[in-house]
Amino acid sequence: MNPLLESTLSLLVPTVILIHLFWAPFTKVEESFNIQAIHDILTYGIPTKDVTLKLTENYDHVTFSGSVPRTFIGALVLAGLSKPWLGWLKTAFQAQLLARGVLGLLNVAALTYLRQAATKVYGKTAGIWFVLLQASQFHVMYYASRTLPNMYALCLSTVALASYLLVVGDLSGDARDGIHKHQRLCLYLLTLAGVIFRSELAILVGTVTLTLLLLHRSPLPQATILPGIAGLAIGLLLSVPVDSFFWRTYPKPLWPELEAFWYNTVQGKSSEWGTSPWHYYFLNAIPKLLLNPLAYMLLIPVAVVNPATRKPSAHLLLPLLAFVALYSLLPHKEWRFIIYVVPGLTAAAAAGAAWIWNRRAKNFTYRLLSLVLVGSVLASFAASFALLAISSTNYPGGEAMIRLQSIMANDTGVVRIHADNLACQTGLTRFLEHVPIETAAEDAGVLRPTSKLLVDKTDDADKLLNPAFWVAFDYALAERPEKAIGKWEVLDTVYGFGGVELVRPGRPDRDQRAEEGMVQAEDGRMGEKGLRGFWRIWHQLEMKISPITRGWWIRVKMEPKIHILKRLEM
Repeated sequence: MNPLLESTLSLLVPTVILIHLFWAPFTKVEESFNIQAIHDILTYGIPTKDVTLKLTENYDHVTFSGSVPRTFIGALVLAGLSKPWLGWLKTAFQAQLLARGVLGLLNVAALTYLRQAATKVYGKTAGIWFVLLQASQFHVMYYASRTLPNMYALCLSTVALASYLLVVGDLSGDARDGIHKHQRLCLYLLTLAGVIFRSELAILVGTVTLTLLLLHRSPLPQATILPGIAGLAIGLLLSVPVDSFFWRTYPKPLWPELEAFWYNTVQGKSSEWGTSPWHYYFLNAIPKLLLNPLAYMLLIPVAVVNPATRKPSAHLLLPLLAFVALYSLLPHKEWRFIIYVVPGLTAAAAAGAAWIWNRRAKNFTYRLLSLVLVGSVLASFAASFALLAISSTNYPGGEAMIRLQSIMANDTGVVRIHADNLACQTGLTRFLEHVPIETAAEDAGVLRPTSKLLVDKTDDADKLLNPAFWVAFDYALAERPEKAIGKWEVLDTVYGFGGVELVRPGRPDRDQRAEEGMVQAEDGRMGEKGLRGFWRIWHQLEMKISPITRGWWIRVKMEPKIHILKRLEM
C-alpha cells in the first residue's frame, strides 16, 4: 500500500474521534460518575489515612452515589495515564479533555487491532473499507472518548472480537496453537470486561463460547473454560478490593457489576426507565449505529453470500447477532447496551465492500455499485458531522460554567454559585469548578483544588423555596430564572438544541425565537469553541440556498436553556 495512503488511513479514526471530543467537550449525567471520579483521584489522590473521612469530604460519589455503585477501575486507569501530562496543562478543564482523550485513544488502539485482523482475514482492501465505514459512523466515534462504562468495555470487547476473527478466519487448521492463543485471549478479555464494567457481556461470552465449541470443535478446558475462569478471577481480584475501598463497604466485599445486575435485571428496576419492543435492537438500534444503510442492506449480506468470505463472516456474525437476540428479551433497551457488536458488524461489512470494489473493473454493475458505495461513505460522513454539530448543543450546563468563569474573571475572594438540576446534568463537572490558573512547577502531576469557587447543587424543593437560601450565593445557573428568589440580574443566556424542523415555502422567513437563539449563540465570547462558526455558516447557507430551493430548508432550532444570574445587593 502507498505509504501516504496508509498514514492517512491510520490517522483517520483517531482524528475523527478527537474532532468529536473537542467539538463536544462537555459531558452528560450518564458519564458523571466516572468523570467525577477521575477528577477526585487526580485532585485529592487516594487516601491512606482517615480514609472514610477524606472520601466523605472530597469525593463526589459519597454525596451523589447513584442508584447502584459503579467500579472505580476505569477511573483509576484514566487518572493514572493522564497524571504524567498534567504539568503541561493550564486549566482543570483541559485535564478533563486529556482524560477523555486517553480513553478515546485506547479505543482507537482496539479498533486498529480489529482492522489488522480484518486485513489478515479478508485482505488489504477490506482493511481500508473497515476504516472508512467505521470512521464515518457517528455513535462509536462520538462516544469512544466518553466515560460511560460501556466505552471501557468496548475497548476490551473490540480486542476480543479481533482475536475471535483471527480464529474464525483460519479455518484450515494449520495454526492450531495460534488459534488456541487467540481463543483464550478473546474469552479472557470478554469475561474480564463483563466482570468489571458491563455484566451483559456474559451473554456474548456464552454465544462466542458455543460458536467455538460447535463450529470449531475447540478443546473445552484449554480454550474455553480456563480463559473464562481466569477472566473471572482477575476481574474479581481487581474490582472487589478496589471498589470495596472506595465505596467504604469493607469488611463486606462489593462487586459493583453484580449489584447492578441484581438491581437492573433480577429486580427489574431498569424497566422503570422505559421499555421497547423485542425488535428494537434489530430494526432501530443497529441501523442507527451502523449509520450507512448499505452496511446492513447490502455489504453484510454480500459478505455472507460470497464463497470467499462466507465462513469467517457467518461465524463472526453468528455470536454477535445471537447476543443481540438474547439481550432483546429484556424489556429495557438502549443502543449502548449492544454497541460492542458494531465493530464486528463493520468488519463483516468491510469484507462485502472489498468484494464489490475489487470487481469494479469487470462490468458496469460493479462500477455502479462501487460509485454508490463511495457516495454512501461520503454521505455517512456528512450525516455524522451534522449529528455531531447538533449533539454539541446539548450541553448548556458546561457552556454556562465556561461563560461564567469568563464573567467572574476579575472577582476576588470566594465566589459562591448555585447550579440547578439542568446545569448539573448537561455538562457541569468538578473539573469546571476550578478557576483557570497557571500550574506551578511544583504542582506538576496533580490538580490543585481552589477555594475560590464554591458550587452548590442543591435540588431540595423546600430549600429552594426559602429566601434565606438564595442570599448565600453570588451567581446562579438557572433554567428558570424566576425560581431564584430575590433580586437577580440576567447576565447571559446559553441556548441549546430545541429540535429540527423542515422549513416549508410560505412560512415566515425566520422563526423569531430561532433568530434570537442564533444571535445569542454567535456571541463573540463563545468563539473559542468554533461551534458558533458552524451555525453561522449554516445560517448563511440558508440565506443563499433557500431562494434556490424555493423556501425549503432544514433548520436547527436553538432555545434558551440556562440563564446566568448575578445577585444584586439589596
